Amino acid sequence: MPWNDNAGPGPWGSPPPSGDKDNTPRPGPRRPPGGPQAPIDVNQLMEDLTDRVRRYFQGPDRPRAIATAAGAVVALWAATGIYVVQPNQQGVVSTFGAFSRVAGPGLRYHVPFPVESVEKVAVTEIRTTDIGGSGTEAGEERLMLTSDENIIDLSFSVQWRVSDAPKYLFNVREPESVIRAVGESAMREVVGKTALTPILTTGRGQLQAETERLMQQILDRYDAGVFVESVQIQTATPPPPVIDAFRDVQRASQNAQSAANVARGQSAQIVQQAKGYREQVVREAAGEAARFNQIYDQYKLAPAVTRERLYIETMQRVLANSNKVIIDSKGASAPVILPPDAFRPRTATVVKSVDGAVQ
Repeated sequence: MPWNDNAGPGPWGSPPPSGDKDNTPRPGPRRPPGGPQAPIDVNQLMEDLTDRVRRYFQGPDRPRAIATAAGAVVALWAATGIYVVQPNQQGVVSTFGAFSRVAGPGLRYHVPFPVESVEKVAVTEIRTTDIGGSGTEAGEERLMLTSDENIIDLSFSVQWRVSDAPKYLFNVREPESVIRAVGESAMREVVGKTALTPILTTGRGQLQAETERLMQQILDRYDAGVFVESVQIQTATPPPPVIDAFRDVQRASQNAQSAANVARGQSAQIVQQAKGYREQVVREAAGEAARFNQIYDQYKLAPAVTRERLYIETMQRVLANSNKVIIDSKGASAPVILPPDAFRPRTATVVKSVDGAVQ
């Protein structure tokens, strides 16, 4: 049949050869590509590679081989001078340990070690140094003496950044330790000039600003290449052994302040009433003066009429609320005797009707 005819290749390809005419054995069956492989002899490979290199350098092409090897070493050494500066960094290049130049962001190159070296510094990063944390040494940092000879337990943090990378690297040793020491010294000086109460109440802002200004002055004098962004007070309390007594003093001070505020309010009220009374008296006097001037003008025009009018008005005011007895003296020859109750003050007479209504 065609499908099993050995003469043709068949659908599965040509059959494997059965051997040569000289009866040489044919190769064994082929292994699939993913099958197990024989282990590699690493020692043999290294020996072969070493032997080839030795023959290459000992043969007629030895000068060219040496030049090629030297060129490769030089190329690798030169490639070590390539470096990348990030956008937030500055690269400080030094030649034999001395400052040479500053490299900006991007792909840069310097002569490789040992001629030049580069150190990259983050100049936009805001760094924080905490002063007065936990521990024995921090506890000593926290206790400070105020101007009124009180002790305060104070901790704070300093936010700073590098403003000049070469100065930061070459002018001071261990910049963070320097910033910690400068911050503690500046805070102690400012606290020593400030009373306890403002530090605990409303004077923290001024205390922080003064400490920031003093720190910047000291660091600029050191030429440290550091800019102080801010100083933030974390805690400010009396020492634990006296905190209860201090709270009692604070409560007494608050009570005294409250009483003083009440007294000031009452004083302001009395002063306001006095000012109002003064204004009323002045206006009444001004009105009386104006009325007198008007009467005087009328008096100059008609003195007799004005005198009579003034007399009548005065008597009217005097006799308006008194008991009056009018006697006609015409034809009387003997003194008139009045009853004793004629000039007694009159009282209102209350008359009740039968149904109880007041009339």
